[in-house]
Amino acid sequence: MTLDAEDSKIITLARSARARNGSAEGAAVRDETGRTYAATNVELDSLVLSALQVATAMAISSGATALEAAALVSEGGPGEADEAVVRELGGALLVAGPDGALRG
Repeated sequence: MTLDAEDSKIITLARSARARNGSAEGAAVRDETGRTYAATNVELDSLVLSALQVATAMAISSGATALEAAALVSEGGPGEADEAVVRELGGALLVAGPDGALRG
């Protein structure tokens, strides 16, 4: 599968966030205006969020109403909540390994 430049960009942003924080997951989303948001998963005793949930929350709290695309970089795959948020807000969900290679 050949990615366009904008989809490659959000995978790169997700990989960079993951590497920078040494996190299990990195995610990036692109909203309906083209703005991008990158995040990692949060694992505290009192709060557990996937990277995609954090990136989506950042987009929504900044005024986004839809997603054009979302990227998740992880050893594993997306959880049900990740898939549900992308369905709700639209857009494609790109899942890649830590090396940036697309899966699924």
